[in-house]
Amino acid sequence: MHRIAFRTAASSLAMVVATPALAQQDATPAPASAAPTTQEDDQTIVVTAQLREQRLVDVPLTVTAYNGEFLDRLGLNDFEEFSRFVPGFEVQNQSPNNPGFVIRGITSDDGSAFNEPRVTVFQDGVSISKSRGSYVELFDMERIEVVRGPQSTLYGRGALIGAVNLIQNKAEPGEFSGYLRGDYGNFDQWLAEGMINAPIGDDAAIRISGRYRQRDGFIDNLLGGPDFNSVQTGAIRGSFRYAPSNAFTVDIIGNYQEDHPNGTSFKSMSFNPTDPATGVAIGTRAPWTGATLAAASDFPDGNQLGLDRTVWGVTGLVHADLGENFSLASVTGYRRFHSLEIFDADGTSLPILTAAEDARGRQFSQELRLTYDNHSWLTAFVGASYFHENGSQRTPSEFDERELLARLAGALNGGGLIPGQAATDPAPAALFDNPAFTGALLRGVVLNQIAAAAPAGTPANLLMAQLDAVLPTALANAVGANLQPGHIETATNFARTNSFDVFADATFHLTDRFDVGVGLRYSHDDKRSEISSAVLNGRSILGGVIGALSQPAAVRDALLGALATPGAATIPPSALFPVPLFGLGFQPTNNNGDLETGELKNGGFSWRVNARYELSDNSSLYASYARGRRPEVLSATPPATPFGSGRFDTLDAETVDAFEFGGRTETRRLSLDGSVYYYHYNNFQTTVQQGTVFVVTNAGEATSYGFEATARWRPVDAFTLFATYAFNHSRFGTGVRDGNRFRLSPDQKVSLGATFSARLGNGELSFTPDVTWQSRIFFDDDNDRPDLQTTATGALIDDLIQDERQGAYALVNARLGYTFNGRFRIEGFVSNLFNTHYVKDAGNTGDSIGLPTFIAGEPRFYGVQASVRF
Repeated sequence: MHRIAFRTAASSLAMVVATPALAQQDATPAPASAAPTTQEDDQTIVVTAQLREQRLVDVPLTVTAYNGEFLDRLGLNDFEEFSRFVPGFEVQNQSPNNPGFVIRGITSDDGSAFNEPRVTVFQDGVSISKSRGSYVELFDMERIEVVRGPQSTLYGRGALIGAVNLIQNKAEPGEFSGYLRGDYGNFDQWLAEGMINAPIGDDAAIRISGRYRQRDGFIDNLLGGPDFNSVQTGAIRGSFRYAPSNAFTVDIIGNYQEDHPNGTSFKSMSFNPTDPATGVAIGTRAPWTGATLAAASDFPDGNQLGLDRTVWGVTGLVHADLGENFSLASVTGYRRFHSLEIFDADGTSLPILTAAEDARGRQFSQELRLTYDNHSWLTAFVGASYFHENGSQRTPSEFDERELLARLAGALNGGGLIPGQAATDPAPAALFDNPAFTGALLRGVVLNQIAAAAPAGTPANLLMAQLDAVLPTALANAVGANLQPGHIETATNFARTNSFDVFADATFHLTDRFDVGVGLRYSHDDKRSEISSAVLNGRSILGGVIGALSQPAAVRDALLGALATPGAATIPPSALFPVPLFGLGFQPTNNNGDLETGELKNGGFSWRVNARYELSDNSSLYASYARGRRPEVLSATPPATPFGSGRFDTLDAETVDAFEFGGRTETRRLSLDGSVYYYHYNNFQTTVQQGTVFVVTNAGEATSYGFEATARWRPVDAFTLFATYAFNHSRFGTGVRDGNRFRLSPDQKVSLGATFSARLGNGELSFTPDVTWQSRIFFDDDNDRPDLQTTATGALIDDLIQDERQGAYALVNARLGYTFNGRFRIEGFVSNLFNTHYVKDAGNTGDSIGLPTFIAGEPRFYGVQASVRF
C-alpha cells in the first residue's frame, strides 16, 4: 500500500538448470517431477534455517524450502508468484518499489526511512529488508527458505514474525557449465536469461548470471502513451569462489538490478475515466479496464508516471573449519538502493493529486559466528553483529486546489452546471478555472460546517445568514480566484541506525532421539530520525481556508480576508500580511524547510526454547516457545501547524509471545509437514490517518492462531502431487479495531499442483498444472468500516462505501514441455488460465482525500519458452 508522508507470470527453465539444494550437482537432466519439501531420488533438501546445515526433517521450526528446480518447474519468477505456494506467506507487489511481505498476518511494507521491518529478507545471509530495496529477481537460485514464527534470536532485527532466506547459486570450482533461456508471450512479454560457470585453476571459479524481462502494461492508457502495470527489469550477478580445501571457502557475490516499469494503475472506482478536455466518459470504473491517469504537467520530479529503481550490493562470505569441532563464519554486506516512483494518486483523469516517492538507502553489516558442533551431545554457536544504515524518503505532492475543493464539496462532476453530466463523470478541467464556480464551492463547504455546528432544526434562512456573514459571495469568489491549480509541497524523513547484537544458541542432544534448544539475543540500537517539510510555490489557499474555519471569529475573518488578496498564495508572511505559509497535505517546518532531529537509544532481549523428538530417521515432532521483538521506532512527522515543531514519537518495541507445535515426515514417496501456533502481541503497531497524514501508532494487543500444512505424494516416478494449506485467524484485541482482521491476511489459503511425465521418442514430455485459492482479504486494518473512515476519525471526507476488500478467488496455471537430448527444452505456459478478475490492492494515497484507488491483478498470460543447458 503506497503510504507517502501524507498520505507474469513469465516462465522459467524447467528440468534443465535445476540444482538440488545442497546436494551434489549432477550433469544429467533433472527428473520430471517436482517436490515442495524433498528432492527426488532420495536427495533430501538441506536447509540453513538455524544457521547451520540440517536436513529439513531435523529442524524444530516451521520452514518451507523450495529448491531452484521447483521454482523453474512452476515458472515462478518473482516473490508474488512464489508466495502462493508457501502456507502462511503472502507477497503483494504493487511495483518492485512497493511490495508487501506478509507472514501469518503480519505485514512489512512501510517505506519510511525510520521504519523497522517485521519480516526479514536475507540474500545470502545479508539483510535486504528495507521495503523499497527488498524486491529482487529470483534467478539462478539454489533454494528459498521461508521460516515462519518469531526469529529474532536467529536473525535479529526485523524478524519479528519470520524470515525469507534467498540462497543464490555460487561459483563451482572444477566445473564449466551454463544455460540459456528465452521466453515470449502475449502483451509482448519476453525474457532472456543465462548463466556461465568457469573454473579458474583448481581452487577457484567465477559464475556470471543475468536476466532481462519486459512486458507491456495490461491496463490500457486511454489518454495515449505507455500502458500501465508493465515490466522492465534487468539483473546481473557475478560470484567468485576460492576453495583451496574443504576446510576454507571464500565467496564474493555482487548483485545489480534496475527496474523501469510504467506507472501503476491506481484507478478510481468512484469516477469513470473521462476525457479531461470534454468530461465525456471514455471508459468504465472496473479496475481491470482502461484508465486515464497522468501526472501534473509541471510536477517537479517530471510528468512521466512510473518507476526508476536501482539496487546493488556486494557480499563477502568466509567459512573456516578451525578443528576440534569448531568453525568460524563471517558475513559482510554492503548495499545501496535508490528509487523514484511517480504516480497519479487520485485515480481520475483530472490532476487532483500527483505524488512521488524518492527513497534512498545505504547499509553496511558485519556478522561473525563461532560454531561448536559435537554431534554426540551439543551443537552451539555464539556471535556478534554490527549493522549501519542511512536512509531517506522524500514525498513531493502537487494538488489542484480547485479540483480538490470540488471533491470536498461533492461537485467533481460540475455540481449541476453541466446538463446531463453524471455524478460519476468528472467535469472538464476548464470548468474549475471559473472563480464564480470555485467561490460557490467554498460557500458550500462553509455552509456544511455551519449546519453541522448549528442546533438541529435551525431554519435554512438563518444558516444562509450566517454564511453571508462568514463568507459573502464576493469574498468567496476572490478567495476562489486565488486557489492554486498546482500547489506543491514536499516532506523528507531521514534516519540513521547503528545497531550492535550479541547472540548465542545451543541444541543439546539429550538422547539419540531427543533434542532441546535454547537461544538468546541482545540488540542495542542508536537511532537518529529527522524531518523536513516545505511548501515549494507559496501557501495553500485551500489549506488556509480549512485552517481559518477552525479559528475564533476575529482570526477567521482576518485570515479569509487576507486570502482574498490578489496573489495571496505567494505573498511572504510579514507584519503587513500575517498569514502563515499553510500547507495542505502537511505543514512546513521552521523557515519553510529546516531539518529537525530526534534521537533514541534502546535495547532489548529476544529468546527461544524448543524441543524435538525423532519418531524415526525420517519423522519428528517439535514444540517451541519464542519471544519476538521489533525494536522501538522513532517516527518523524511534519508539524501540526505552519513553522511548528516536527513531531517525534517513540513507539514501544512490538513484542510477540509465540507457541508452536508441529511435525514432519519425509520419504521418497511421501512428505507431510504440519504445525499449529498461537501468538499474543503487545504494542501492536498499525497506521492511522490524521487529516491527510498517515502515522504509525500503537494499537495495543492482538492475537493470532492457525494451522499450516504441506504435502507431497509421489505414488509412481511419473506422477507427483503437491499441496499446501494455511488457516490464520489474526485479530486486533483492543481499541477501536477490536475484532478487526489484519490487512492483507486471508483466513485461508490453498495451493494444489501436480506433475505428470512420460517418455516420448528421444525425450520426455511433462505437464504441470496448479491452482491457488485464497479467502477474502482487507487492504487496511480499518477493514473498510465506515465508522472508522469519517471526518470524526480524521478523514477529510467520509468514506461510507465498503469496497476496499477482495473476495475469495482462485488462479489456475499450467505448463506443458518437452525435453530432448538431455539438454534442450521447449515449453508452453499459461497463467490465470480463466482470466479471473481480482484486485491486489485498494485505498492507497488517494484514500486520504476521499478518492480510494484500486490496482487490478494480472490477467491471463501465455507464451512459449526455449532453453538449453551445457
